[in-house]
Amino acid sequence: MRRDSTIRLATPLAVAALTVLVTALTTALDAFKLPPFARLAIVTGGSVLAGLIALVSQREARDSARERPVPIGGAVAPAQLPPVVAHFTGRADHLARLHQVFTEQAAGKKAREWSGCVVVSVHGPGGVGKSALATRFAHEVAGRYPDGQLYCDLRGTGDVRVRAEDVLTGFLLALGVRLTTDPGGLADLQKLWWTWVKGRRILIFLDNAQFADQVQAIVPPETGCAVLVTSRQPLYLRNTLDVRLQEFTEPQAVELLARLAGDDRVAADAEAAVRVAALCDHLPLAVSICGGRLAARRTWSLAEMADRLSDERRRRLDELEIDGDQIDKSVRATLWLSYEDCTDLQRRLLRSFALLSAPDLPSWAAGSLLGTSKLDGVDQLEALVDAQLVEYSGKDATGTGRYRLHDLVRLYARERAEHEDTGEQRRAVIDRTLAGYRRRAELAAAARWPQDWRRHARRGEQDSGEIAPEPWFYAERLTLVAGVNQAASLEMWEEAWRLGRAFCSLCHSMRLFWQEWRAVAETTLLAAGRLGDRRSVGIALMERAAVSGGLGRGDLARTSAEEALAIFEGLREPWWAARAVRTVGVCLRDAGNLDEGQRHLLAAIAGFASVGDRWWHARTQRNLAELRLAQGRHQEARALLDEALGVFESDGNRYSEAQTLRAMGDVSAAEAADLRARGDGLAADAAFNRAAQVLERAAEMFRLRHEQWEEARCLRAAGEVGDPKNGLRELAFVRRAMDTLEGLGDTWGVARTELSEGRALSRLGRTEEAVTALRHTAGTFRELGDRWFQARCLRTLAEILIDAGRPAEAREPAEEAVRIYQSLGNEVGEARAEHILARTRRPEER
Repeated sequence: MRRDSTIRLATPLAVAALTVLVTALTTALDAFKLPPFARLAIVTGGSVLAGLIALVSQREARDSARERPVPIGGAVAPAQLPPVVAHFTGRADHLARLHQVFTEQAAGKKAREWSGCVVVSVHGPGGVGKSALATRFAHEVAGRYPDGQLYCDLRGTGDVRVRAEDVLTGFLLALGVRLTTDPGGLADLQKLWWTWVKGRRILIFLDNAQFADQVQAIVPPETGCAVLVTSRQPLYLRNTLDVRLQEFTEPQAVELLARLAGDDRVAADAEAAVRVAALCDHLPLAVSICGGRLAARRTWSLAEMADRLSDERRRRLDELEIDGDQIDKSVRATLWLSYEDCTDLQRRLLRSFALLSAPDLPSWAAGSLLGTSKLDGVDQLEALVDAQLVEYSGKDATGTGRYRLHDLVRLYARERAEHEDTGEQRRAVIDRTLAGYRRRAELAAAARWPQDWRRHARRGEQDSGEIAPEPWFYAERLTLVAGVNQAASLEMWEEAWRLGRAFCSLCHSMRLFWQEWRAVAETTLLAAGRLGDRRSVGIALMERAAVSGGLGRGDLARTSAEEALAIFEGLREPWWAARAVRTVGVCLRDAGNLDEGQRHLLAAIAGFASVGDRWWHARTQRNLAELRLAQGRHQEARALLDEALGVFESDGNRYSEAQTLRAMGDVSAAEAADLRARGDGLAADAAFNRAAQVLERAAEMFRLRHEQWEEARCLRAAGEVGDPKNGLRELAFVRRAMDTLEGLGDTWGVARTELSEGRALSRLGRTEEAVTALRHTAGTFRELGDRWFQARCLRTLAEILIDAGRPAEAREPAEEAVRIYQSLGNEVGEARAEHILARTRRPEER
């Protein structure tokens, strides 16, 4: 492993150093009067040496990367287990059995007798202590799983069923996978998940499962991993061990009571302690709540507690059913007593907490729920933790403490809210909390991407306060989605629109959470329509256009942007209108309609110039430069990129600067190809090396920012330079990009890189491999519905076959490429494909 790591680190450094050397030599040799053949030999020798280094490392580095992907930024192993309950009691026999199973698994693995991942499920009635047992055991064996411990509450009895896709997305992010493109459906996510757990030892804890398919989709086929599952009902997973957890025995229940209320008090009145335990039906949750109350009320005797419990159980025996979910009579009685003993403020906080559909809440939310300060809210929340009514679930990615309710406590507290609070009061609680989330989401979004929120903005100008946008968004993603949906269900359209807008902006700036982004964009559009505000509708349409374009739904993206454009023009909103025109232009360009795309991008550039927005003006210039490159107008493309680069450099926008450098590398490569075709070998060599140097610089900038997807795009571009002296090195770049994109689950990106691989193989004379790659990727683009890139693959395939002396085979792909370009209205592409088609004909047919 150390040798592989050394190769991966040394190779890019060596190749980069040689690239710089070759470029310097090309420039410096102009000062010496050497014969042309000597100059050419020096440049060629350095280039060939770089290619040989790339070839030596290519196979080993590629195989190693595929065996075990490397997380971004040297991400540490995730440690997501919730904290162990401080008063954990009993269950020694169950813990011993679990340890035995895990020990047998390890022994079986060494003997090569164990197949598959160990899966242990613990099921039993609510409040019996399933999660406490699984958490305790998970902490005891965590050291055996050095690659991480992952946790997810599946909320088996909650408002919204947690999808397996959401769980896998969260786990992949925790492992350091940056999902900058949509990985697809559940099957695609599973393949990506299996790739990232391969060869790793990871413990996975799935709490409160309701359905078997929730769990089965997540269980990895990896013997080094283990899965713990808790559920109310048996899930019949065909797993390694299935444990049904029963209520405590009498001694265990009394021991738990003593742990909480105090050994001396229980010893002083053992008979009353036994009676309290019996009235709690020996159910751990009920006993814990009683113990918490006794700990808080030192003047209460155990006999008094037993009398209160007995009275409460008789009064409420007929109230055992709420919305189909049974609350055990012992739990109801203990909840009532504990609830009644809380202060008015604490009771109101508990009722308010239960009204929200979020899986858990950060500490600051308590103040919003109560309408008090953050500190006062946290004090009351901690009092509820002491009363065993609220659970502390650990700290999130920002270091903020998070809290949750046991599902039985949530049901009970909602029942009390229905009885004690008016509909207006309940709505006000939800509104205050969603407003707090909305303010924070807007701050995070504006800090992450200020140009999306106001004109003339520069990154770094917006103060996000205590919020670090990326970790905050990772921690709050599911809560934000739940908030948008709850606001919409309650017809709180203003909050749904504003919270949804901020969520979409964060997704857009990070290129993350594609399916949630799509769903929230639709809800945001619905909310804007219900508000009746046309400007809000226009912005929501732009959000839908953004996510649709990223998901490959170009037609929906374009029509959404066109609808938004009509709205903004009617409202005389020139800045938003220019953004809409730009989006339409990019959609047309990506669909292969270069003429119409050019017209719209020029209009957008003029629009941004009229309002004085330098950043959007420069970004659209880069978009137009990419179109000019496709048209073969290289000088115009370079001029546009030079101007855009100056803006990004002066503003200190390193991300946009690196993107522009990548485009400049593409232009240099195209210029080099033209020079070579004209027979100017030395100038072509210099241009090829400039292209490689610029692209590797851009890739390094993205690597330092941990932007794997963008780095892969630069590597792919470096593999497409087309320098005949550096074919091996370029193939190595393409395959490094392929490995990265496969690890990110980017199906389209992998197909696009396979096109580059086909070209690189062709330049090396490996025609059969090139033809196979291009036929495959043309089929992939057909399946993805990307007809423009399908045509590019077919055109390239036809060219390679002609160059290999196989014109008859080239005719069919060339004809198909012509038909596709005609249907797209792409005149430039059609002309190129027609030229290639003409080369397939015999002289008498021309």
